[in-house]
Order: sequence, then C-alpha cells, then structure tokens
Amino acid sequence: MLIQHLSRRLRELDTQSLRRQRRIAQSPCAPHRQTGAAHAPARPMLSFCSNDYLGLANHPALVDALAEGARRFGAGSGASHLVSGHSLAHEQMEEALAGWLSPHIPGARTLSFATGYLANLALLTALGDGQASIFADKLNHASLIDGALLAKASLQRYPHGRLDLLAGQLAQCRTPIKLIVTDAVFSMDGDLADLPELLALAEAHDAWLVVDDAHGFGVLGEHGGGSLAHFGLRSERLVYMGTLGKAAGLAGAFVAAHPVVIDWLVQAARPYIYTTAAMPAIAHAVCTSLQLIAGPEGDARRARLRRWTAILRAELGALTRETPRLGWRLAASDTPIQPLVVGSNNMALALAASLERQGLWVPAIRPPTVPANTARLRITLSAAHAEEDVRALTSGLALAAGRPS
Repeated sequence: MLIQHLSRRLRELDTQSLRRQRRIAQSPCAPHRQTGAAHAPARPMLSFCSNDYLGLANHPALVDALAEGARRFGAGSGASHLVSGHSLAHEQMEEALAGWLSPHIPGARTLSFATGYLANLALLTALGDGQASIFADKLNHASLIDGALLAKASLQRYPHGRLDLLAGQLAQCRTPIKLIVTDAVFSMDGDLADLPELLALAEAHDAWLVVDDAHGFGVLGEHGGGSLAHFGLRSERLVYMGTLGKAAGLAGAFVAAHPVVIDWLVQAARPYIYTTAAMPAIAHAVCTSLQLIAGPEGDARRARLRRWTAILRAELGALTRETPRLGWRLAASDTPIQPLVVGSNNMALALAASLERQGLWVPAIRPPTVPANTARLRITLSAAHAEEDVRALTSGLALAAGRPS
C-alpha cells in the first residue's frame, strides 16, 4: 500500500511539474563545473546556482587548512559536543566568531552547529517554550518555519515585510517572551529585511530579534561583517545565526548571542545536545576562511561581486523591458541573489532547459519553495565568475527570449 500511495503522489508531482531531480557534480564547486545526471556522461557547464558567493569553496588556502586540520585533529569528532566531541578546533572557531559578532552583540558568545538547519531548529525550539510567542516573516527560510512549528510557543506569521502588521501583533501579545524571527537576506528573493526597524520594534515591545544571516555573512557590511554590520546595529536583544557553507566556503553554522542565551542552548537545544559534532578539521579551516573574508582579498572579491551584480541587473533589466510579452520580472535585489520570476512551473522549467542546452546551469525554483505562480530562475553570482561569464548568461537569456543578444 505504501509503495502505491507514494507512486501516486510522485505522479501528481509530475503532472504539476514539481518533481525534483538531482545532478551529480564531478568537479569542485566553481563557476565552470563538470556535471551530469546518474548514468549519463558529465558535461561542462557554467554554473549560476551555488551559494559560494566569494568563490572560496575551492580556494587553495582553505583546501590546505582543511587538510592540515584533518592531520592535526583526525577525520571525525567521535561524539556530540557534550560527550567528548568538542575539540580545541571547535573552541577556537567559536572564540573567533564571538570576536566577529561582539561589536554588534555586547559580550557575545557563540555555539557551533553542523548545519544552519540544525541551528535554526535548535534556536527556536529551545527559546520558543510555552511562555513565548514567535512572530515570523512569511517568506522565512524553511528551517525557521520548521523550527517555529516544532516549538511550543504560539506562532504568528506576518506578510513579507509588513512591519506595520507585525507591530499590531506585538502590541496584542501577552506572553512574557516575544521572539521576532526573520531572514536578513531572503534566500529566494534576495531582498533585505528592515533590521533597524525590526530591532526598534523589539525594543519597543520587550522582544528578542532572531536573525538568520545565512546569505549576508561574509557578503554584506564592512569587511564582510554581515547584515548587522551593514546596518550598524548593536543590541543585547539580537540572536544571530550565520552559516559557514556559503560565503565562508566550508560547512556548518553558528549562533551568536548574549552569554545566558548560549548557556541555555547548551542545556536545552536538542539538535545540539544529541548530534555528533561536526568534523574538527572544518572548524580549523573556518579560522582561515575568516581571515580571507575580512582581509584585502575578501574586500576585492566583494567589489567584484558588486560589479557582476550591477552588470547582470542592467542587462536583465533591459531584456525584461524589451520583451514584456514574456512576463518576466527581475526581483528588486542588490545582493548576489538575482531571481528572474517567470510565473508558471512549466515556463520556469522550459527556460532552465533552454539555458542548459547552451551550457548554462541555472535551476528552476518552484513551489513550495516559492509561492504559487512565482516560479523562477534563482541566479546566484560569485566573485569567482568572470565578466565574460556574466555576459554569457545574459546572452543566453536573450537567446531564450527570442531577442538577438
């Protein structure tokens, strides 16, 4: 019965153009990759779909640091952090990250996690107890949504960016603990949350502001300090989650917050307590990544990233204006996430397939990841791209649109 039931569900996904497929990357994360499907030969593709914003995932210094960490600390951690898996490498990484966030969260301490998904589940289930209320933007990442649903706290979701409605929800709340939860950079739209106004609401209503900066850490702010640095924020009310598998080029995540918040997570966050600690070699390499992000090389890479973003937006803006019949819309984003909204699932799949035939890898993003009728190409840029790569994409999209490039 189960097989028949699941087979029927899979066929339903097929009829809605919602079935997902995996690709097999046969070369390191980089703009130019060898990729293919199972049992099919690999082919060279120009990729615009990784979150390797600074192009550090295959950086020789990180590869060397990872190998050095493995030689020094071994391959695995062997246990959870609270049993015996918390190594010197983890401790040093957490101290470095605490220093990174201390200008924005007074006395900040940090706690590391194997993934950002685990970090968000840990945060919201540990802080969102029966005395709390969670207020969440409707376009938050799935990990924040799932964490809020698993928490014992009551949950209210406000329409994307509607802080006027959030203010009303906060004013009517009677629980002693209030948690405002938001992405800093929204992963499918690329826009920024109004963190200064959100923090002002938190202060006015005695609430805490939980910020997921997965796509801002290393990219925004002076020396890649992230979204808090970008807005110049500082408050004990901030609870910050950053990931290390995007701009940092490695894997894992961390939470930075007031020391008492971190102590409570150690005691109560089940996804932290009952999970084997991540490879210490990764933690060792993170310290090298932080040096690259904050140094002159990181500044140069962010400058390139801003240039590629400007070129892409200018070219695609002109394309969408010149081909209104297609109904394509370039979302308002100044980050490396540049969504081209095309509408239906079939249209998004057809556009992605047209680009693939030209050797361009830009997957279609469909519901439930994005709202119905907003299927899109989620174009992501990297400092490792060259200008000719960006122009190859815009030429490919022009060809797909039927306009000579």
